[in-house]
Amino acid sequence: MPRPVFRFAPSPNGYLHLGHAYSALLNFDLARRAGGRFLLRIEDIDATRCRPEFEAAIYEDLAWLGISWETPVRRQSEHFARYRDAIDELAGLGLIYPSFESRAEIARLVAQREAGAPWPRDPDGAPLYPGDAKSLSPDERSRLVGQGMPYALRLDMAAACARANQLCWIEHGEGPDGETGVVSARPEAWGDVILARKETPTSYHLSVVIDDAQQGVTDVVRGRDLFWSTSVHLLLQRMLGIPQPVYRHHRLIQDGSGQKLSKSTNATALRELRGQGASPAEIRRLVGLSDDFRNSTGSC
Repeated sequence: MPRPVFRFAPSPNGYLHLGHAYSALLNFDLARRAGGRFLLRIEDIDATRCRPEFEAAIYEDLAWLGISWETPVRRQSEHFARYRDAIDELAGLGLIYPSFESRAEIARLVAQREAGAPWPRDPDGAPLYPGDAKSLSPDERSRLVGQGMPYALRLDMAAACARANQLCWIEHGEGPDGETGVVSARPEAWGDVILARKETPTSYHLSVVIDDAQQGVTDVVRGRDLFWSTSVHLLLQRMLGIPQPVYRHHRLIQDGSGQKLSKSTNATALRELRGQGASPAEIRRLVGLSDDFRNSTGSC
């Protein structure tokens, strides 16, 4: 019987904090408990925010926590060709189209539509794509691309959902509203999501699905903030004919005001805690994990 494969996949766009420590330690503990493998993946598709010093700090922080991983480490920036192939495959199914509106133009379109009633939003609270690029003729699309217009490649959600029929997954953790067991996927709630851009041939949704499949990941253990993203990932797996891993969504580590720890809110970095004299054992206790991984108190 093949060994289970777990992974931790941070982005090197800032220093790791306690929330990252919990997710990494939980995945590492579960892998050891199951006699499985633990992989580290660097999600560095955002060339403007990802920096080498942050990547180096990831390795340093994880090693300090007592986490070891298989090598070589997969770096997404080294696999753009594979993501382009997936885009081409989806385009061949008639599921991809380019949109040419800027973020400012999309915001203006949303404001116009909300003059009559609230415009629908995705599970993260962002407005669904309001444009009409899907109705452009092939000649018009080619003309705009040929003129060098910036564009985003979007998934035709209605067409993809029609192909996929019903999708569901067995949740081994717990969703933000207590969802567990068999969960019905709702990819349509995301609208026509962006899968790539002119300057970046992939997105989080696409690359994470491709990476997990290529690395043989069997168990995806990640935060509840990504719970409903699973719907999009299942849809892409069905369209691309790749395996569906087991999903477990774990609790989030929060600050004193009850907000999720985030790099964008300058959550205290692990390197800062280490500099203040914290030990790896103290980090485990701070995030609710016991010193002995076999008796870990952290829940998925």
